[in-house]
Amino acid sequence: MTRNTRTRRRPVARGRTTVAAAASATALSLASCGVVDGIGDESRVSPTKGDDITVGLLLPEKENARYEQFDHPIFEKKVAELTGGKGTVAYANAGGKAETQSRQLDRMVADKVDILVVDAVDAKGIASGVKKAKDAGIPVIAYDRLAQGPIDAYISFDNELVGQVQGRALVEKLGTSAAKKIIMMNGATTDPNAAQFKDAALSELQDGTEIAKEYDTKDWDPKYAKANMEKAVKAVGLDNIAGVYAANDGIAGAVIDVLKTAGVSPVPPVTGQDAELAAVQRIVSGDQYMSVYKSYPQEANAAAEMAVAKVQGRMIEFDALTRERVDSPTTENVPAQLVSVVALTKDNIKDTVVADGIHTVKQICTSDYRAACQEIGLLK
Repeated sequence: MTRNTRTRRRPVARGRTTVAAAASATALSLASCGVVDGIGDESRVSPTKGDDITVGLLLPEKENARYEQFDHPIFEKKVAELTGGKGTVAYANAGGKAETQSRQLDRMVADKVDILVVDAVDAKGIASGVKKAKDAGIPVIAYDRLAQGPIDAYISFDNELVGQVQGRALVEKLGTSAAKKIIMMNGATTDPNAAQFKDAALSELQDGTEIAKEYDTKDWDPKYAKANMEKAVKAVGLDNIAGVYAANDGIAGAVIDVLKTAGVSPVPPVTGQDAELAAVQRIVSGDQYMSVYKSYPQEANAAAEMAVAKVQGRMIEFDALTRERVDSPTTENVPAQLVSVVALTKDNIKDTVVADGIHTVKQICTSDYRAACQEIGLLK
């Protein structure tokens, strides 16, 4: 099995769950004091660009609805807000193909964008493109996945915490059950996040469960997850599967389809990640046990703040947003912001995805889910 080198995080003084909030608060404090605009700090680097900037945004795929529905529009809106409507976002989505993303990056370098924000399809394969951008004088921020190469900064969710939350939730749900065999359905080997999710989940699972079968999911594509789960069912037997670690909601959906098609009822606990609408509905109905809610608005807004600050030379503001440090296989001590996450279950749907405007109660509680929504208090 091919594995990416695991990202190493450098220790920092403050706890990881408070980093994002502290960075945002610091940036706001600096702005309110006039420091971000150069007042009161003569050591600050003078802005190299005004508001008329172009930010290149490269996102990896469309299988996960978050990128088109949240990340892109939120990022674009924030750049406009930060630049008084003068800044623009050059956007491209690779559709899950590393070769396509490489061409998109080359085109943006040729078009001389001011900065690139890249969520890599293949974190290792993108390294030569990152170097090309840097050689052209274009800073690169790795978004959501830690791209290799000479990146200037990295922003993502706390991937170790994601895996821990998933693994812990599954162990706690299984409790003292005698049946502890589980199937591990991991993400793509080309995504370094997947290795972090897996390693962190294993730290929770290894003492409380028996991993009967384990699979990586090519390109995070649910069709491969479906095929792998069908193999697992044949190898392990339906009655022997106590639960499934599914790395994200797309994989969870495929796993649950296989189990339900095979006649399993009720479905054993299945984890997930991303809080996609279909997954939230499966949680409401009881088909999926949990997901991991990640605040896309917080990540996308912070990435936009980092990009604008970096290209304008606002280093005090930029540093306030990147108080952690991480190492990739090619670059050490990368300035980073790691955003915290929340385990999503039936109990906190209203306080998370609904409260943050990710999904409305109306979207979740369609006719098929109305009774279940009433039962858990989403509908009266």
